[in-house]
Amino acid sequence: MNLRWSTPDLSLTFTLDDGPVRVTAGAAAELSQPLVEVSALGYGRFPGTSRHVDTILGQRLRYVRHDDDGSTLRIVQEDVETGLRVTSVFEARAGVRTWSEASMSGPGSLELDFLSSLVVGLESVDADLYSAANDWMAENRWSVEPLRSGRVPEIVRDPHHPVSKSRHAVTSTGSWSSGERLPVGVLVDRGTPSALGWQIEHNGPWHFELGENRRGGYLLLSGPTDQEHQWTVRITVDEPFTSVPVSLVAGTDRDSVFAALTRQRRTLRRRRRVDDRMPVVFNDYMNTLMGDPTTEKLLPLIDAAAEAGADYFCIDAGWYAEGHWWSTVGAWQPSATRFPKGLGEVIDRIHDRGLVPGLWLEPEVIGVHAPIASALPDEAFLTRRGIRVAEHGRYLLDLRNPLARRHLDDTVDRLVSDFGIGFFKFDNNTMTGPGTDKGGTSLGQGLLEHNRAVLSWLDALQARHPELLIENCASGAMRMDYAMLSRLHLQSTSDQQHPLLYAPITAAAPAGVLPEQAGHWAYPITGTTREEFTLALVNGIPGRLYLSGHLNHMTGAELELVRSAIAAHRVVLKDVETLVPSWPLGLPNWDDDWIALALGNDTVTYLALWHRVAGPSELTLSLPPATIDHLFPAAPGGWSYSWSGDDLTVTTDVAEPSARILRLTR
Repeated sequence: MNLRWSTPDLSLTFTLDDGPVRVTAGAAAELSQPLVEVSALGYGRFPGTSRHVDTILGQRLRYVRHDDDGSTLRIVQEDVETGLRVTSVFEARAGVRTWSEASMSGPGSLELDFLSSLVVGLESVDADLYSAANDWMAENRWSVEPLRSGRVPEIVRDPHHPVSKSRHAVTSTGSWSSGERLPVGVLVDRGTPSALGWQIEHNGPWHFELGENRRGGYLLLSGPTDQEHQWTVRITVDEPFTSVPVSLVAGTDRDSVFAALTRQRRTLRRRRRVDDRMPVVFNDYMNTLMGDPTTEKLLPLIDAAAEAGADYFCIDAGWYAEGHWWSTVGAWQPSATRFPKGLGEVIDRIHDRGLVPGLWLEPEVIGVHAPIASALPDEAFLTRRGIRVAEHGRYLLDLRNPLARRHLDDTVDRLVSDFGIGFFKFDNNTMTGPGTDKGGTSLGQGLLEHNRAVLSWLDALQARHPELLIENCASGAMRMDYAMLSRLHLQSTSDQQHPLLYAPITAAAPAGVLPEQAGHWAYPITGTTREEFTLALVNGIPGRLYLSGHLNHMTGAELELVRSAIAAHRVVLKDVETLVPSWPLGLPNWDDDWIALALGNDTVTYLALWHRVAGPSELTLSLPPATIDHLFPAAPGGWSYSWSGDDLTVTTDVAEPSARILRLTR
């Protein structure tokens, strides 16, 4: 029997027969892979490989029943011999959100060392894979490669019929979910107009792999594993385990799949009324105070930010410390030397100028030299073999522990109560390593429990403070995932300090994060040329403009450009929650001369263009004819545009790098 189940952006076909349940996304059922792959100590794979398919327990699972209430599908399978029961849960959103729930149906236990969140059969592995490297100050670096070329070779030749045991695996380790790679991928078939997109929604370790066996190609998505992350967990009838959730969408090509991922992400957000504000935030860090705030430096910046049109003012790192502060953080009390009359004097100025005050906080760590590090017991920290995990001069709080949570709750509640804080930039600059074995768990399971406790803490925090907005930051975008972003308002897209290098980060960001959550630094530098100044502002407009810079030192003409950029950004904000991304020149390479990002809906497209070398130059984009408005800057200034059918020719004769934002209406 086949079961067909659909969402607005995806159709899945399940085969329910006397074998394990199998699933494909639009492919023939006979080509499909088992829906669940699961292994446990004593029950590995056959044949043995490094892959996570062909698991013995996965092959032994058999369909028991399914329940479908119209929005959620639950498929239950069991292995009679061991008593393992796995329920696959599918939520209909734009695409599908899915995970696996494992338990025992009766007495006994299993020590799982792998459980997939989803395995889907592929009609073909002759496809192009889009995936993204991610690094501090070099985020969102997308690339494309043929899956067949070197990753999953075709070795079948008559009369010999083996298939390759290789796989293309992408893995993230530790607590930075995007510390090296984004938890997102897109696979575009080379022979048919079909494509799949996915994301893994976990604020910790994850794994995905693509490969091929006798039943065809497969895509496998999971959270932590034993092989990659030192993860195992014991399950019984009373101790179930739930895998991390993942999302799957479909389309006909690259851009349609990224559009579907954008729609999926919008369904995942837990929207509150305060999220509708979408304020322009001024932050004093980037290319400005750089972690050295004082009353003397902040007061004129606050005045200038208010006059420029900002809505919020965030005091970034350093407000809590005397001198160098890296390894002494944790008490989060205002510095007496930086603020001789108290931090309240600065906060009062923010309020007086009609702005909402914000503070930088790195809640999940305690500096190794902070007095509070000895005041809290070892139980409040992540430990390995009873020893505190220490990285980069910090201990890491274990958010499963009530003392750790109480410390953070008291800190946030005090700052909100004492100063009326309405915005926090929550940073996370220290990785955990493989995890904690406290309580007798595997390292990977201890980390998974902590990761989930972080989410629980954030949920409780925002329930207590419904007017509070929180920015998600981890040394830029090292923890950019939709476990965090389903809850938090804004995502820092980078710590990159050079405007020319920020351009590809801004342009590629909508492939991994919603444009209405993508906090792009706009940090114009006084005294630079008008084009340099303009380009730095353009970087912030197609997303959420995150303003910085020495506004109080700027000329009248420079301030007018800042105000003009904010006004242009507010035009984009009116439409931003309906826009989906596309890339007329392809996803940007790090060194591209020309970069283009289009954010559009049925009636309007905002086209961001960067030319990162000296002009003159010309390029042609395939776009439907439209009326062009120069959104920012207001005058073309050496740029010109002309239509020929569905081709837009862009010409610049500017003698230095430059950028523009156009508004195209149909």
